[in-house]
Amino acid sequence: MGRYRPPQPKSSPYISADGYQVLQDELDALWKRRHLVTKALAAAAAEGDRSENAEYIYRKKELREIDRRVRYLQKRLPDLKVVRDLPSDQSAIFFGAWVRLEDEDGSEYIYRIVGPDEFNAGKGYISMDAPMAKALMKKRGDDEVTVHTPKGDKLYFVVEVSYSEIK
Repeated sequence: MGRYRPPQPKSSPYISADGYQVLQDELDALWKRRHLVTKALAAAAAEGDRSENAEYIYRKKELREIDRRVRYLQKRLPDLKVVRDLPSDQSAIFFGAWVRLEDEDGSEYIYRIVGPDEFNAGKGYISMDAPMAKALMKKRGDDEVTVHTPKGDKLYFVVEVSYSEIK
């Protein structure tokens, strides 16, 4: 009996202009890399016995990974909606907002709410589909936010909301 996994829910189609450009640049770079990998694959295939040719096996795997990512980007990019305009009410938290939060212990966190295709924990970018971002949406400065986490509910205070980077 196989393991059935229900399909993942569709992620939000929104992305910033910078995030869209990063994905477009990635797609262009993948096409260039694919060209080099196919040349190397052809050279490895010309060496003879493919069953014991490590270079051939490696290049086939690399080509498969590149093709998978190219297919994903080619399907995803046309579906994305680039958000270029700032919201009319910039005192509330919406897509693209930088938010400074403080927890009950006094620790501060800075996050930016972005689309699911551009989240980056290292930069503090969180997906608008994440529980934290969903809890923050439409909140304002000095609001309290309760975020439901696997370890239990956490309380945060919104210290600052900005649509330009918070330092």
